[in-house]
Amino acid sequence: MAVRIFAAIDVGSFELELGIYEISYKTGIRCVDHIRHVIALGKDTYSLGKISFGLVEEMCRVLGEFVQIMKAYRVKDYRAYATSAIREAQNKQIILEQIRVRTGIKVRIISNSEQRFISYKAIAAKAAEFNKIIQKGTAIIDVGFGSAQLSLFDKDALVSTQNLPLGTLRIRGLLSKIPATVRDRREQIEEIVDKELFTFRKMYLKEREISHLIGIGENILYMTRRMDMAALGDKIDAATMGRFYDRLCQMTTDQIEERFGVNSEYGSLLLPGAVVYKRILELTGAEMFWIPGIRLCDGIAAEYGNDNKLVKFSHNFENDILAASRNMAKRYKCHTSHTQVLEQYALNMFDSMRKYHGLGSRERLMLQIAVLLHACGKFISIKNSNECSYNIIMSTEIIGLSHLEREVIANVVRYNIRDFDYDKVQLETQIHLYHDSGLSRSSITILIAKLTAILRLANSMDRSHRGKLADSRMAVRDKELIITTGYQGDMALEAASFEQKADFFEEIFGVRPVLRQKRKV
Repeated sequence: MAVRIFAAIDVGSFELELGIYEISYKTGIRCVDHIRHVIALGKDTYSLGKISFGLVEEMCRVLGEFVQIMKAYRVKDYRAYATSAIREAQNKQIILEQIRVRTGIKVRIISNSEQRFISYKAIAAKAAEFNKIIQKGTAIIDVGFGSAQLSLFDKDALVSTQNLPLGTLRIRGLLSKIPATVRDRREQIEEIVDKELFTFRKMYLKEREISHLIGIGENILYMTRRMDMAALGDKIDAATMGRFYDRLCQMTTDQIEERFGVNSEYGSLLLPGAVVYKRILELTGAEMFWIPGIRLCDGIAAEYGNDNKLVKFSHNFENDILAASRNMAKRYKCHTSHTQVLEQYALNMFDSMRKYHGLGSRERLMLQIAVLLHACGKFISIKNSNECSYNIIMSTEIIGLSHLEREVIANVVRYNIRDFDYDKVQLETQIHLYHDSGLSRSSITILIAKLTAILRLANSMDRSHRGKLADSRMAVRDKELIITTGYQGDMALEAASFEQKADFFEEIFGVRPVLRQKRKV
């Protein structure tokens, strides 16, 4: 297979980055060039709420230069992603339009969960090392300029991931107007970090053993590049990290600039980053710190290669999304046995109805997550469980899902026990995200209706929560979805509930569901 030249563009909080990659099924992914330009977009966003005209001008100029570099390399395809600095800017839509008009580049704003999942794919591209390390308790810590993401693995499964407001640019902004010595500054940063980690430790690290820490992000690359620990390779023990931290904490900003070869803007960000990594290392008690040396651009290239079947990962990322959802359901005390039965019914129904719903594997995954989380709101209120479930899902990042996908799932769960109103489906997602997905608002409403109809009917089949129809078989014949069970006991509750949900199902798909109970002769 021919080698494909691909460009990845990261419009980050502190830098614009361009990565040029050669990707092929035979040789995998190889970075052939990497260009970066420091521009503190996040400084404006986090302090003013929007990005100034001057920075937009500079950004468009640099992205225009990136276009020329891409042409020189004869790039066949590209992806350009923007993260928190633009995502949180009030004027983001006009910025995206300015970039498109002036450079021709279409930039997509990605959610935090998508951003971290993409970086995680870049780590997984180092398959042998990654699969070996995550066999033991492992935490991935990605300290960015706007926030930090802490993800926990246990025996090859992602069990939890949380976003913390511990980006280096944010921390520096909080302390910028407070005069302090080097020692005082370190203690102030530690207090900020410890405050944010306190709740995380109580909720997610209780009785969990973490042996390995994986550090990613631009900050950790700069920290290890210019000091003695760089000679140790990409794996560092806790004691070595401690010595490095102690030396860094004794340096002034001028000394950091000289030692690391960075400007003052970047030099002032290294100490906050070091504090976050060190405190998490102490908090988890990890013995080894792996620094695989990846950036977001590497993740974008890995995602593109995987999507276009140019590279194949041994790790199953869909399982990670499901594992995170299952752990979320466990946290909110969802009825596990009922959920397992409901999952079987809903997925069998989805597969049997493929010809009539026209949905794909991604929509199947969203249905599965909706099943897992459909009753999480009962943890707060049994009476208003669907509204509480909606709010929980909308307030919780699920790694690997876009904001729009999470919104679809939240609405499916909400309308599971509420009359469906096509004109009042609550969609908070901004219009530019609809365009990015290739969907209109009306098509998203229809998708929600389809998944809701399946969830409702599947839920009716386990009305008693006793799994009576676990042996059921499904097939579509003559505009009817025939569901047959050999259960011989009383299933009056299920039959009555099924009939109630059948009308909406038929309205959506034009197929009438019919429940049949086989009788022994």
